[in-house]
Order: sequence, then C-alpha cells, then structure tokens
Amino acid sequence: MRIVITGAQGQLGTDLRQVLQGHQLTLLDLPTFDLTHQDCGRVIVEAVPEVVIHAGAHTDVDGAERNPALAMAANAEGTERVARAAALVGARLIYISTDYVFDGRGTRPYVETDPTNPVSAYGESKRAGEQRALACCENTLVVRTAWLYGLHGRNFVKTILQLASERPCLKVVADQRGCPTFSGDLAGMIGKLLAHSARGVLHVTNAGDCTWHEFATEIVRLSGRPVPVEAITTADMPRPAKRPAYSVLSADRLHHLGFTMPSWQDGLQRFMKALPAVSSAVS
Repeated sequence: MRIVITGAQGQLGTDLRQVLQGHQLTLLDLPTFDLTHQDCGRVIVEAVPEVVIHAGAHTDVDGAERNPALAMAANAEGTERVARAAALVGARLIYISTDYVFDGRGTRPYVETDPTNPVSAYGESKRAGEQRALACCENTLVVRTAWLYGLHGRNFVKTILQLASERPCLKVVADQRGCPTFSGDLAGMIGKLLAHSARGVLHVTNAGDCTWHEFATEIVRLSGRPVPVEAITTADMPRPAKRPAYSVLSADRLHHLGFTMPSWQDGLQRFMKALPAVSSAVS
C-alpha cells in the first residue's frame, strides 16, 4: 500500500515507520515539509498515496497559548491542505487528534459524539483541524488519542525519569485525569485500522485511566528509584495553557469495531523495558 506519513520524525511517526515498513512509505516532516506553507499538499499529490496518516502537528501546548496563530496555521490550515491533497488523489485520511478538544468538565469517559469545547489554543487548533479534515476529505478517520509518550522524542515519562535521577522529591498534579498512551501501541492500532473502513471519529488510547500523579508514581516505581512523588493541584503549578481536568476517552466504539488496546500499565512496562536499548543506541 502507498502511504504518506506526515510528522514522520516524531515519536508517533517513528513508530509508524516501523509498524508500516512493509508498505511503500513517503515520509514527510520539517524542514522540507512545512504545514504552514501554502503548497505543502503538492508533495502528497505527487506521491499518489492510498492512505495519508497525518501525524504532523504543532504540539507545544503552552507554546500554542503564547502563539495561537502559529498553532492554527499548522494544525487547522495545514490540516486542510493535507486533507484537500488526500481528497484530490482519492486517498483515505487518518488524522491524529487529541483529548484536549474537550473541556474536562465531564464525569464519565467521553464518547466520539460528545460536544467538543477546548479550553486552550492548542485544543482549539486541533478541533479546527478535525473539522477541516472531515469537511475536505470524505474518507477521513479522526483518531483522538491522549497523553502520548514514546521511545523517541521528549515526553512526560522521560521527563519524570530524568527528574527522579536529579531530585530528592517530585511534585506532580493529582487533579487531572486521562489515559496515558504508548505511541508504539497507537501505531500498532493504526496499522490494524488500515484494513478497516471506519470513518468519522474514533478514540484510541491505552485502556484504563489515572492522574498525572498516579502515572508519575508508577513510572518512578518501575524505575526502582526510591524518590517520593508528592501530589499537588493544578493551581500549585500554573502554566500558560489550561488543561482539561478530566479527559478520559471511551473505547466503546473501538471495541465495537472489534479492537482492544492494552492497559496503560502494560504499555508503560513495555516502554520501560525497551528504553535502555533505545537510549544506548542514540548515545
């Protein structure tokens, strides 16, 4: 299958390259592929793909709050360019989105049809990307995921591991709840979805949910470091962009399609086992 992957050098893009290595891949990322450029869709059209996996995005949540125009240019306008290119060649579009399209006021896992109401510029730009993808390419599947971390690139798990090696105590917010997702598991599920005709919106995260504090506590436990993890509130650690307090995504539609994801604890354990080999290879 001919597949274009945008954001091919990112943590999800790197895992997608490994999962889909048996296919004919066109890999796009900065600096040669820039979503904010008017003609970025041209290279997609020239590749004549059957599927476009649009993982490329402006993902700096706090940075988006400081520069919302840049986030919108990449995540909304850029996504529209990708979607129009996919539609032009009759390709299926798989667009990677986020739990941050929700406001976090819910008390039960969000389903795909729940109203979106982002509380940050990043979330707003990704919601706009969803809307434009669905409007511009009929054969679109929006895959919403959450709290993504992987073996390649920077993420929460690697930050906690680094801080646990440097500090006598960690402080992590305990009033935000979501679904930590290992990018290797997400990439694997996207690979399976290539053979399925699902369209619209689909939630894909590792199973189960926790707070950032519970997540950090498990990371530290698995690392074997005797570092205490103190629970604090969001108000104790103000940041430029507001985060949803509750952004757990329901897996009901995924299950209805016949698929399941491993638990977040299982994903984290496999990440921790694989990390030393990846770290030594990079160094």
